[in-house]
Formats: sequence, C-alpha cells, structure tokens
Amino acid sequence: MPEDQPNFYAAALFDRATHRRRDEAWLEAARSHAAARAVPVWRSHSLVRLGEPPEAVLPPLVELELEGQPHFLGQRGDAAVFAVDCSHLSEEAARALASGLAAGGEFVDLRRVGALLPRDDGALLAYARGLAFWHERHRFCGVCGAETVAIDAGHVRRCTNAACAAQHFPRTDPATIMLVSDGDRALLGRKSIWANGMYSTLAGFLEPGESLEDAVRREVMEETAVRVGQVRYHSSQPWPFPASLMVGFHAQALSHDITIDREELEDARWFTRDEIQRFGQDGRSLPRPDAIARRLIEAWLAGKAGNW
Repeated sequence: MPEDQPNFYAAALFDRATHRRRDEAWLEAARSHAAARAVPVWRSHSLVRLGEPPEAVLPPLVELELEGQPHFLGQRGDAAVFAVDCSHLSEEAARALASGLAAGGEFVDLRRVGALLPRDDGALLAYARGLAFWHERHRFCGVCGAETVAIDAGHVRRCTNAACAAQHFPRTDPATIMLVSDGDRALLGRKSIWANGMYSTLAGFLEPGESLEDAVRREVMEETAVRVGQVRYHSSQPWPFPASLMVGFHAQALSHDITIDREELEDARWFTRDEIQRFGQDGRSLPRPDAIARRLIEAWLAGKAGNW
C-alpha cells in the first residue's frame, strides 16, 4: 500500500455535516427525500451484494420500514445518508430484506469483505456499524440506570431521568498496535483464536493516565518481556470491531529474550524480512490487507521503518 494512502475505513469521502445534526426541519426533509440513502446494519453485519468484487448496498431510505429514527451519517454528494439498525428482525426476515433490497444481497461481517470494497464504501459501512453497536449497548444511563434516548441525529444519547439528564457520546476505545524491531528482525506473535499460522503485531488497549508511547512499552513488556526504547507514530485506523481506534507505531527493541504471557499469546518470535516474505510457503500468514497491522509490517519489509 502506498505510504500516502490512508488506512482502510479511514478518510471517508463524505461530509459528516455535523452542523445538521440539530436541525430537525432539515433532517425531516432529508429523511423523506427520494435521494436519501440508507446504510442497513443487522446485528453488526453490513448489507453487501456478494460478487467479484462485492458491492455495498445503499438502498433509498424510503424503501425501508423504520423502527425509530435512523441515524444521520452525513452527506454524500447531494444525498443524505442514514444508518438504519435492522437488528430487531429475525434471521429469516433479515435474509428476506437483504435479498429484497438487492439481488444477491446479504448481511455479512464487514471484516469478510472490507478490503474488497471501494474504500469510501467500506468507511461508510464501518461508520454505520460502529454507531449501531454503540446505540445497542447504551440504551440505559451509566450514571443512574434510567433509559436513554437518541438525540442530535443519533450522535448523543440522553438520560430520560430529568434529575440526571446525563448525555452520553459514542464510545471509541483507543488501542496501540506496534511493530517492534531491532532493525534486522521483527517481533510477531499469535493468539490461539486466530487462523492457523497467522502471525501479527502486538497490540493492547490504553489504560487511564497513560500516554500512547507508554502503552506501547507496557504492552510489549507484559506480553513478551521485550524492552522497548524509541516509539515512532505511523498512522491510525478506525476499527469498529467492535469500537476501537487503532493507533499504529514502530518501536525499537532494546532486548531480545522472549518470555510469553500465555494468557495473551500462544506464540511470539523474531522473524527476519526473508522469513516473513516466505510466509505462505511454511504454513504461516500475515493479517488481512485491511488491517493496520499488515501495513505496519509491510512498511518494515520495505525498509521504511525500523532504522534505529
């Protein structure tokens, strides 16, 4: 991937139009307009027409029977775009809806097809997926326990308890993800739940009161006992699987002996560039092309990182 190209699910080519979120008259007109498009989400699955290549299905909003208000995502050209959560439908009803909206349409896990979609479509589906996930899991106030309602076109939830009236905003969990190297070798690990033979970069969530750089050093030490020195930012990636922002780094190894935290990793080891480039011949594989982990590894393989 070219270094100046954004990560998958990032730099979407649509206008979030945040100034419209409280304009109820405009939103009402936009929802009823024939040009308005829907981004249906069913139980964290996105509507796609499977084929070679797959295509995102963005039907006219007026074609969907809505339960509650759709969530405004922004404007794509002259069309307003709304996320529509269809999770109340049974599996059978969801299949019928998908096939009715598009020949060959199915609700699928975005991770299955994201790297094959046009980048703008993938970013839009990821946005809708992440917003729908947040709404489903924040139906009650975390302060007093009362029900919440969506306001600001679906970008805020407000507690219905007048004595509380707390406002809750979409949650994004920052996580560091890092390619650790000593210049000639890269440290990769694998979890037992991953596909057989797949090795990837290390990663972990940020803790309260912690900088991103400190999180990189802590996570690497906890999982492998390798000490890290310099930490250089590479790029970030929205990762709504379910609700993360991956902040990518290249990190300098100051030690080499590995002690694996077996609760976190099944294996971790050092690989040379030649060894990684032979993945596939020896039964190993790298992360999917849409993952920032893959990009961090490819940058190191190309000699664009890890020159300490």
